[in-house]
Amino acid sequence: MDFATFLLFLISVLIIICFFFISSTSPSASKTPCPESYPIIGNLPGFLRNRHRFHDWVTDMLSQTPSSTVQVNSFFSHGICTANPINVEHLLVTNFSNYVKGSRFLNVLYELLGHGIFNVDGHLWTLQRKIASHEFNTKSLKHFISDMVKSEMANTLLPNLSKACDENSVFDLEQVLGKFTFSTICKVAFGIDLQTMPYLPFAKAFDDAVENCFSRFLSPFPPIWKLKRLFNIGSEKRFKEDIKTINEFAMEIMKSKQQEENSSERVAKNQDLLSRFMLLSSNLEFQDQEHKTKFLRDIIISFVLAGKDTTSTALTWFFWLVAGNPRCAHLIYQELSEVASPPDAEAVPEARTFSYDELKKLHYLHAALSESMRLFPPVAINSRLTIDNDVLPDGTRVGKGWFADYSAYAMGRMERVWGQDCRAFKPERWLDIDRKYQPCDQFRFPVFHCGPRTCLGKDLASIQMKAIAAAVMYEFEIVPVDGGASAEKMMNPPYITTLLLKMKGGFPIRLKRRDRDGYI
Repeated sequence: MDFATFLLFLISVLIIICFFFISSTSPSASKTPCPESYPIIGNLPGFLRNRHRFHDWVTDMLSQTPSSTVQVNSFFSHGICTANPINVEHLLVTNFSNYVKGSRFLNVLYELLGHGIFNVDGHLWTLQRKIASHEFNTKSLKHFISDMVKSEMANTLLPNLSKACDENSVFDLEQVLGKFTFSTICKVAFGIDLQTMPYLPFAKAFDDAVENCFSRFLSPFPPIWKLKRLFNIGSEKRFKEDIKTINEFAMEIMKSKQQEENSSERVAKNQDLLSRFMLLSSNLEFQDQEHKTKFLRDIIISFVLAGKDTTSTALTWFFWLVAGNPRCAHLIYQELSEVASPPDAEAVPEARTFSYDELKKLHYLHAALSESMRLFPPVAINSRLTIDNDVLPDGTRVGKGWFADYSAYAMGRMERVWGQDCRAFKPERWLDIDRKYQPCDQFRFPVFHCGPRTCLGKDLASIQMKAIAAAVMYEFEIVPVDGGASAEKMMNPPYITTLLLKMKGGFPIRLKRRDRDGYI
């Protein structure tokens, strides 16, 4: 801890002491358990001991309570956290208007997301949601994305993986998938080729900015990061520099789109999402050009947040789980072989990709992907702010101004929700008696959120994940350097605590080409 940080810590302690003596204690949330809570400092000791395993700590507390709900106390705020499906339905649907993103999200994420769709409520959210909803539900867009993903895999991902396989090299699959999914989202959302953009500086700046934002969320002493921001020192100084790099990237995209708009030779006119937003935004009223540019900048960064790492993170855990469960890997490959047409003996061998219609037939693969996200949801925990006092269906009282969190990670590990085998990787739980994929109740599986804020890109993300998983698993076997999912690792998963549930240290692997004659 440097001197400046230590000084800010002392200032924060003084503020806390003053706050304690001049304010009244907030009323209890009735009899809802509040594990490891102490006067003044609340849950701080337990949090500090378990920060490295935050999601499992939350899971432990929730699994030990009768209703899978706990009260959370800290210096400056109070709230609840739940993994109870009936409470999740209440938060996200039944009493949707009472639980908003609010100032908690806006204060922490404003520099990164501005007034983008993930960071706002009310009119701004309704407007962006309406525009995006119309475009995401366009059938032609789904096929456009399917064709785009297929083309990108055939031209970049699979050739690169084939080269790594032939050279027997070790590489980080999470990093490779991250760059590929980001390249895809750049073409689908912005209509640009990643090769023409400063990817590496932006990617590092964006990852660091996201990590800093989550550190703000988890900070036990919020005045520290706020004072750092005020004096432009430490992590907040680096964050400001990262935001500058991110803004420059967004401006490059807008400049590229403007040049395309002025060009007489446009390709796939208005197919990418940003072109559609720019067209529709021309009918909106802005105070000036600067406000319009800010509006489009926030949309760009929101798309990046939604598409850059969520899909690659989900796929990384999927491949890790499959590598540790050979039986499931065999069943996936068997299904792929049944769907794929027999190879032409005289044709030049090339990596196989699967069409939109073929992907819809892959029920077991779909089940395995859903099972993976049940255990390792890309967004492990989500939060809302309470506008007014409320009582949840399980009897938990929530005060005005409290935060209300729901943990998708913990819910996937609740015996009362998924049974005694809840920690096991079991794709069969998603199949009906005819072995067809069967979706479950969305409130038991809030990976794509629920209600009015359900992820608009849910179907498109599913297409991309199935396409990548199918092509990679049909061609290669994944051989993890440190081994795949084991019973021991499943009890202590190797993740890092940030906005997304990324794998700690990446996922170093080798590839082995399939022996098609002897595998089935």
